[in-house]
Amino acid sequence: MPTAEFSRKHGLSQGGFYKFISNYRGIEVSDAVKLKALDDLKAKIQWLPTDTMLDNVVLK
Repeated sequence: MPTAEFSRKHGLSQGGFYKFISNYRGIEVSDAVKLKALDDLKAKIQWLPTDTMLDNVVLK
């Protein structure tokens, strides 16, 4: 299937498709799942200081 057709079918831009391929080429599915879990954890950790500061402001 051509990349243009695949991208259109799945709602991706061609640039997004190639970026995905460059990031995840050659890794196993289990590794990709672990990587996604780490990305989610990283996002939660980045918000933690902001949430704590907001709680402090509300409590004051």
